[in-house]
Amino acid sequence: MHVSFDPWSPAFVADPYPTYAALRAGGRAHYFEPTRQWLIPHYADVSGLLRDRRLGRTYLHRFTHEEFGRTAPPAAHEPFTVLNGQGLLDLEAPDHTRIRRLVSKAFTPRTVERLAPTVRRLAAELVDAFVAEGGGDLLAAVAEPLPVAVIAEMLGVPESDRALLRPWSAAICGMYELNPSEETARAAVRASADFSAYLRALIAERRGKPGDDLISALIAAHDEGERLSEQEMISTCVLLLNAGHEATVNTTVNGWRTLFRHPHQLEALRADHGMLPTAVEELLRYDTPLQLFERWVLDDIEIDGTVIPRGSEVALLFGSANRDPERFARPDELDLSRPDNPHISLGAGIHYCLGAPLARVELAASFGELLRRAPEMRLAAEPEWNPGFVIRGLKELRVEL
Repeated sequence: MHVSFDPWSPAFVADPYPTYAALRAGGRAHYFEPTRQWLIPHYADVSGLLRDRRLGRTYLHRFTHEEFGRTAPPAAHEPFTVLNGQGLLDLEAPDHTRIRRLVSKAFTPRTVERLAPTVRRLAAELVDAFVAEGGGDLLAAVAEPLPVAVIAEMLGVPESDRALLRPWSAAICGMYELNPSEETARAAVRASADFSAYLRALIAERRGKPGDDLISALIAAHDEGERLSEQEMISTCVLLLNAGHEATVNTTVNGWRTLFRHPHQLEALRADHGMLPTAVEELLRYDTPLQLFERWVLDDIEIDGTVIPRGSEVALLFGSANRDPERFARPDELDLSRPDNPHISLGAGIHYCLGAPLARVELAASFGELLRRAPEMRLAAEPEWNPGFVIRGLKELRVEL
C-alpha cells in the first residue's frame, strides 16, 4: 500500500495524481485499511468492474446486512438511508432496471433537447450579470446557480424555493465522502427529511394539477401497469438534483482552474470556440469531479492473482483511471483537441450517468458564454480546495475580467 494515499490530507486532495501514478505502478489492487476498501487504480480494471455484475452499489437485493458481514446503518439515519436506498444510484436489478426504464420515459433525449434553449438563456443571463459586476467568484455567480436553476426548472420547483435546494443537496452529499462524521450524518438526515417533505408536497400538488415538468411526467410514467412509488419519485428527484449539479459545478470551476494553468491551451480555445465539445470532454478527463466510486463485491473476484472476497468493498479510482498511460497517450498533458477520449468521469455500465447529455449541454453553454463575453477572464486569487476528496471541487474561484 503506497503510504501517500491520504484522502483526508489537504495536500493529497490538492494533487492526488502523483500518488495515483505510484499506485498504478505498484499493482492493480491495494487494500486500504482506514476505509477497509480495495483501491483499484487502472483504467482497464475500473472500466471492467463498472460493468461487472458480480459487483453492486448495494447488496440488499441478495443478502441481509448480517449475511454480508456488515452492520445495518443506525436507526437515527433512517431518513437518509431510505432516501438514498430508493434512488437509482444505489439500486441493482430488478428494481434498478424498472425504475431506470420508468425515469427514462420521463427524462428523454427530447426533454434535454427541449431544455437546451432554456439552459443557454440561463447561462447567458448569469454570465451577463457576472460581466456587469466586473467578475468575482465564478462558482457562486455562474457555476452553481446554472445547474440548480436548470434542474429546478425541469422539476417545476418555483423560483422562490430554489435557494433551499443547494444547501439540502450539499448536506446529503456529505455522506458520500469516506468515513463521514456523525455531525455530517446528522446534517444529511435533517436535509433528507426536509427535502423529502418538500417534494412530497410538490408531488401531491402535481397529482391534482399536472404541468409540463418532470415531476408530472414521473407521476404519469408507467410501463405495463408498473409505476414509480412516491418514495421512488422523491429519491429520483433528489438524485437528479445531487448528481445533476455537483458534477457540473465542479467540472466548471475545476475546468477553468485547469485552463488558467494551461495558457496556451486556453488561448487556442479562445481562438476557436469550435473546439468546445472536445475541450469539455478533456476537462472532464483531466481533473474529474468524482474521484472515487464504490462497489460491493457480491461474489468473489480475482484481480491480478489477488482474490477479493464477497463482502469486500472496492474503491474505483476514476481520477487515476483517467490518467492511465495504458489507455491515454500523454495522460498528464491537457489536450483540448484530444480525439480519442473514452474517459469514465460519467461512469459506465448500468449506472452510467442518466443526465450526461444534460451535463454536456450545461457545460457547453457556460463555457461558451464565458469565452464569448469574458475573453480576457483571468485568475484573481489562487483557489483553495474543499476538504472532500470523493466529490472534489474548489471553495471558490475568484476571477477578474
